[in-house]
Amino acid sequence: MNKLKFETPDMVTENIDKIAALFPSAITEMRGEDGEIRRGVNFEVLKQLLSRDVVDGDECYEFTWVGKKAAMAEAARPITKTLRPVKADSCDWDTTENLYIEGDNLEVLKILQESYLGKVKMIYIDPPYNTGSDKFTYPDNYRQTYSEYEEDAGILDEDENYLFKENTQNEPHFHSIWCSTMYSRLLLARNLLKEDGCIFVSIDDNEQENMKKMCDEVFDAANYLASFKWNRTAKAPSLSDSIRIKYEYVLAYTRGTRVKLLGKKSYNTEAPLLNIANKPSELIFPVGSILVSENFPIGEYSTKYCVELLTPIYAENGLNCTDVKISARFKWTQGTVNEYLASNRKFLIKKSPATIYYQLSEENAFIPPADIINEEECGVKKNTDASADLLEMGIPFQYSKPVSLIKYLIKSLTYNADSDIILDFFSGSATTAHAVMQLNAEDGGHRKFIMVQLPEKCDEASEAYKAGYKNICEIGKERIRRAGDKIKAEHPDAKLDTGFRVFRVDESNMEDIYYHPEELTQTMLGGMVSNIKPDRTDLDLLYACLLDWGVEISLSHTQAVIDGCTVHNVDNGALCACFDERVPLSVIDYMAKQQPLRAVFRDSSFAADDSKINVTEIFKNLSPDTKVKVI
Repeated sequence: MNKLKFETPDMVTENIDKIAALFPSAITEMRGEDGEIRRGVNFEVLKQLLSRDVVDGDECYEFTWVGKKAAMAEAARPITKTLRPVKADSCDWDTTENLYIEGDNLEVLKILQESYLGKVKMIYIDPPYNTGSDKFTYPDNYRQTYSEYEEDAGILDEDENYLFKENTQNEPHFHSIWCSTMYSRLLLARNLLKEDGCIFVSIDDNEQENMKKMCDEVFDAANYLASFKWNRTAKAPSLSDSIRIKYEYVLAYTRGTRVKLLGKKSYNTEAPLLNIANKPSELIFPVGSILVSENFPIGEYSTKYCVELLTPIYAENGLNCTDVKISARFKWTQGTVNEYLASNRKFLIKKSPATIYYQLSEENAFIPPADIINEEECGVKKNTDASADLLEMGIPFQYSKPVSLIKYLIKSLTYNADSDIILDFFSGSATTAHAVMQLNAEDGGHRKFIMVQLPEKCDEASEAYKAGYKNICEIGKERIRRAGDKIKAEHPDAKLDTGFRVFRVDESNMEDIYYHPEELTQTMLGGMVSNIKPDRTDLDLLYACLLDWGVEISLSHTQAVIDGCTVHNVDNGALCACFDERVPLSVIDYMAKQQPLRAVFRDSSFAADDSKINVTEIFKNLSPDTKVKVI
């Protein structure tokens, strides 16, 4: 039992807690004047998190590497790039809620910050393991040549001689670049997670320690859930040169709220309603609330649990046909019994009233997962099975994770099968998309996926290239198409979303002068027709507006032609747009009558300022809550 504190609040601690909620990586441990260790704020880190540029300052005890501050600055640095829709590569564009995005995942994570802030339930990533043989193809500003690293790290003196001859660092260049690559992306990814969302990171021994330290900073060590060990191989000992490494890791962190991960289903679906430590009490069970197959007379049925039947039990069609009163050492009160029955569940009497049970909820019918993920206990296959599954679909691709692993992780978190968003920003061959569709087919869920992948070229000597796949994105998209067809064939009655909208990272839709209007000269102004690049379409502009306004780009979209102008309507009024050069008042009137939350036009749609005033007045009269903007 907790005691009253009888002291005024510690305002410093409360302020640190507020900072920790926003910037967990800025929290550290410090020794106070009294010699005690307590939580404090690393102001150098906090300054860096609040700055787009690299902040100079003294380093303190922390997990660090050359380029860490630059990685923080890179994560905070804004960009003007956008996502352009690619309908030709998409599948079921008009109805799907799934996304496939081609581009540098650092840029994609930045672009998605507004539209998907706090909306993603689960992130799974399988990043490069930094084995020395994998390639980094992410062109971040903080990438360095080895000579640049040596200069920054102080490994060389002014005469370019090594300061340390032995035991300097083990491949420091690769570790630093890898850490910087991961760190900036983790910082951005955290923003997208819901409070009860989780991130799962596959990793091996090469960088497991560094990845955990980074995740402890970014997501807060208090939000660490587990380091799962996945049994990835069944390779015979005779084939191994040294120690046989059978496991890889999957680090799991929650965004903030502690979550309950569920593993396999329990053998028991009921739990006893009795507790020997409690005092006897009386409960009333209404007609039809107990599953019972025989009659029981009034009397005592257990001295251990003090079970006494105060009214007889009469069974009819497998249920009690009269109210039943029982005295016993119950776990629950009458109020809890009534709440339980209101959820359409029943009690169960097995052999006698001394064996009365309640049914476990779907959530409680599962036991927490063990930290070992294997085929015997979890049904999760090995890496060789993953390659075989792809080859079965006619897709040659190595180093993919098995669908069963990702499906197991997704189900452990999204066991309620709601419309959760699953993000993978190192999507590779799109195993995560495959797992989402497969799990939806199995449990009737409506989960949605967002896949992000750099269009890295396939090696010309690879089987994938010989099969016609020029880059990894082509492999991922084709895998989703084939997996979707296969899953629909196996579940013909299921209502499944196996489509996906394809988007591609590109430069802004706007001319450079749009961002620097102060540089406009009178001569330039006279010759300028539009501040929008000439090769951009209505769809390019529409989805850029959604991203800028923080609206999901997976929402439904319809269009209508009104008086010769195309009017776009997203999600029945989340946003209405018209990008025609000259928009008559009749179209403005039509759009305002839809009462959208947002409306957008080209700036050049209106010949003069008085036209803009008319538009403002029309919306003010017909739809006063609509936010109207121009581009």
